[in-house]
Amino acid sequence: MKLSVWELYQKMFNHMGAVGNWPGENKTEILIGAILVQNTNWTNVDYALDNLRPLTHFDPQKLMAIDNQQLQELIRPAGFYRNKSKAIQTILQWLAPFEFNYDQVAAHYGDDLRTELLALRGIGNETADVLLTFVFDMPRMIADNYARRLFSHLGVPDLHRYQDLARVCHLDHHFTAKEAQQFHGLILEFSKKYLRRNNEHFAESFLAGDTVQL
Repeated sequence: MKLSVWELYQKMFNHMGAVGNWPGENKTEILIGAILVQNTNWTNVDYALDNLRPLTHFDPQKLMAIDNQQLQELIRPAGFYRNKSKAIQTILQWLAPFEFNYDQVAAHYGDDLRTELLALRGIGNETADVLLTFVFDMPRMIADNYARRLFSHLGVPDLHRYQDLARVCHLDHHFTAKEAQQFHGLILEFSKKYLRRNNEHFAESFLAGDTVQL
C-alpha cells in the first residue's frame, strides 16, 4: 500500500500505541540530553545527566554557573566533553536573554529558528530538529539513521546522509508537536524490533509491502 507520511504515522501508532517521549524531567534536561547524545549512546548520556542532576536539577541558571572545567568533568561519560561543554554553554548563553522561555524563543524567531540554532556552536542538523520538535514544539522530521533505514525499506532511494531524507520528507499540517514526538519514538521502537543490523525482520513487520509517498 502507498502511504503518505501522515498515514504512515497513523498506521504505526495504531499498531504500536503511544511510546515514551524523549527522556527528561523538563525542557532544559531534554536540551542538554540532545547535545550529549551526539556520537554516543543513551547509556553514556544517562551517566552524564546523573552527574548534573543533583547539582543543578536542570535549572538553566545553575547550569550556567558551573565553570567550564567542572562541566567537562561532569559530562565526561558522554564523550567529546570539551566540545559538548562549549555547545551547552553557548546555547544557554543564547537563551539567557529570553529568560529560558522556550515559547518566547519560538515566537521571536518563528520560521528562522532552525537557521538560528544551526549557527550555534555544536548544533548540527539532527540536533536542531530534535530541539525544534521536543523543546520548542515546532514539528520537524528527525531524519536520523533509524528513520533513513525505515524509509529506505519503504521505497525511498539514496538515503545516505541526514539531509537526503530531511530535504524530501516534511511533516505536514496534520502533525502537532506531540504527534511529531510520537512519530520519532515509533520509528525508534520499530527499528529496535524489526531493523536491527545483521538481523532484520522487516518482511515480518506490519509495514511489509508498504511504500511511502513523499
